[in-house]
Amino acid sequence: MHADLNLLTALDALLEEGSVARAADRLHLTQPAMSRALARVRHAMDDQILVRSGRTMTPTPRAVAVREQVHALVQQAQAILAPERDIDLGTVERTFTLSWHDAITTAIGAQLLATVSRRAPGIRLRLLAEASTDTNDLRHGRVDLEIGATTPEQADISHTTVAHDRLVVVTRHYHPITDMTLDNYAAAQHITVSRRGRLHDRIDDVLAQQHRHRHTVATVPTSTTALHIVRHSDLLVVVPEYMTRSAVHDLALRVHPLPFDLAPTPVVMAWHQRYDGDRAHEWMRSETAAALCRARE
Repeated sequence: MHADLNLLTALDALLEEGSVARAADRLHLTQPAMSRALARVRHAMDDQILVRSGRTMTPTPRAVAVREQVHALVQQAQAILAPERDIDLGTVERTFTLSWHDAITTAIGAQLLATVSRRAPGIRLRLLAEASTDTNDLRHGRVDLEIGATTPEQADISHTTVAHDRLVVVTRHYHPITDMTLDNYAAAQHITVSRRGRLHDRIDDVLAQQHRHRHTVATVPTSTTALHIVRHSDLLVVVPEYMTRSAVHDLALRVHPLPFDLAPTPVVMAWHQRYDGDRAHEWMRSETAAALCRARE
């Protein structure tokens, strides 16, 4: 027999009210409809459930035995089907997997961990580096939140552009180049940051439009590595200004504006749409976005 779960709601109302008329009013049904529901309950349970005693109806022993259980089941079902409201962060036990550029981890990692520790101590974070290739990790649930520079094309991936970060040239403090002109920039040796190991990026396209060419001697997967190499060489590297600001300051490096126009890099946060209404995930997105905005201040 396929159970009709609507009968649980009807049974709960009947047992709570002890009256077909009052149960019908409670569920906004007509009395004939409520009577038919009672008949179906009786058939399903093979028990009279409520029997008339004068002007009232008295529950059978079977009805008395299941009354609390039925009420609890209905309450649980209503809680499951109701929209999720505010959550108590102090009671959340969950692990979030976050994947983004190492510069972002450096810029906001400590701040985000401090916020989580203070407000949601049961939440743990797995901070992963960007994958070297495009993946379906968001779709398959291996990653909860990604941050990158491109807008996802998949229809089931939600996203928002949190900020923009301009690119700057970074050198060691006493670098021979003090005036970062276009000619000086193109004549220098460069190191680039690419998770895929690419030696060519959009800067080379901009230079080509101005009939210039730069000599890239190496590429590394993280900005942290690139900045440490630059600190001990005459190489130049282009990195996001705000996301690397603390690392550049700690390494006593020098920042130069780009000697050509280049649109700022978007900071795009992405997640699978199944988490759109997840309150804990929504809170994590909000705190991450706030940390990114503060990193730009």
